[in-house]
Amino acid sequence: MRIDGLQYCNWSEKVFRQMREGGVDAVHVTVAYHENFRETVLNLERWNRWFERYPDLILKGLTAADIDRARGTDRTAIFFGFQNPSPIEDDIGLVEIVHALGARFMQLTYNNQSLLATGCYEAEDTGITRMGREVIREMNRVGLVVDMSHSADRSTIEAAELSERPIAITHANPYSWHPALRNKRHDVIEAVTERGGMLGFSLYPHHLNGGSACTLEDFCAMIARTAERYGARHLGIGSDLCQDQPDGVVEWMRTGRWTKGVEYGEGSADAPGFPPMPGWFRDNRDFGTIEEGLRAVGFRDDEVHGLMGGNWYRFFSENFGPGGT
Repeated sequence: MRIDGLQYCNWSEKVFRQMREGGVDAVHVTVAYHENFRETVLNLERWNRWFERYPDLILKGLTAADIDRARGTDRTAIFFGFQNPSPIEDDIGLVEIVHALGARFMQLTYNNQSLLATGCYEAEDTGITRMGREVIREMNRVGLVVDMSHSADRSTIEAAELSERPIAITHANPYSWHPALRNKRHDVIEAVTERGGMLGFSLYPHHLNGGSACTLEDFCAMIARTAERYGARHLGIGSDLCQDQPDGVVEWMRTGRWTKGVEYGEGSADAPGFPPMPGWFRDNRDFGTIEEGLRAVGFRDDEVHGLMGGNWYRFFSENFGPGGT
C-alpha cells in the first residue's frame, strides 16, 4: 500500500497515469492555499471534472474504504485538504460544509498568523486563538483532521493538546536533521505523535538536508532515527510534490493576497521558483525507490508497509468520520 500525505501538482492525465505506474493508492491533494469559500468550491468543481474525465485512473476519496475500492480497481483515491483555513473565512459553520464537500484535512495556518493559530514565519507565537479552540472542537466533531504543517511550535503543541482526536503534520521533517523554518523540533513531534498523531516526511528540497542533492541513504537514515525516537507507526510520507507547476505558482503559495511585495521563502531568496527534486524522487513513479531505501537502512517489511501507506490508512480510517468512526 502506498499513500502520500500531501501533493500539490499541476494535475493532468500524465500525473494521474504516473500515480498508477508508481502504484500510489491514495494522495491527499491541496485544493486551497489562500482561496475563500467560493474560490475553493470552484477548485472542487475542477476536480469533479477530472473525476468524470479520468474514471479509470482516479476516484474521490472520503473514507479509508475508498482506498480499498481504489486498490481493487487499479485507481488512485484522491483526498482533499486545505493548507490554510481561508476556505472557512470567519464562519465556524463552514467547517461542517467543507467536510460535506469532501475536505478531510485543514491546516490552521499557512506560515502567517491566522484567525486560528500562528504560522511558522511569525516572530511571536501566541498559540491557538479563541476561534481556533472552537474550530478544533468542530473539526473533531465532523472528522476534519487538524494539520499543523506550516504552524509555529507553541501553536502546534497546543493544537495537539486541545484536540480530542489525533492531529497531523502532513509534510515536514525533523528540525534536528535540517533546520528549516518549516521543519519540526523534538517537542513538537513528540506532542503530536504521543497522542496518536502522524508526521509525513517531506521530499520538498528546501526541507531536505543538502537540498536537491540530498541522498536517498541520508533521507531514509533520518526516517530510521525518527522511528527509533517516536515509533514507526506514527510516521508516513508526505512528499509535498509540486510536479509541473510553473514558477509563478510559488508566488501565489507564499504571498496570496496578504502582501504587495515578494516573499521568496526560506532557502530561495535568489531563486523564487521551484527547486529541482532529488534525482531519486522525480515523481510518483519513484515511490518504490523509497521502499528500497527503507529496507536498506534496516526496516522490517511490516514497518516499510506502515511507513509507505499502512499508517496513513489506519489514521484515515480512525479520523475521517464523526466520533472517530
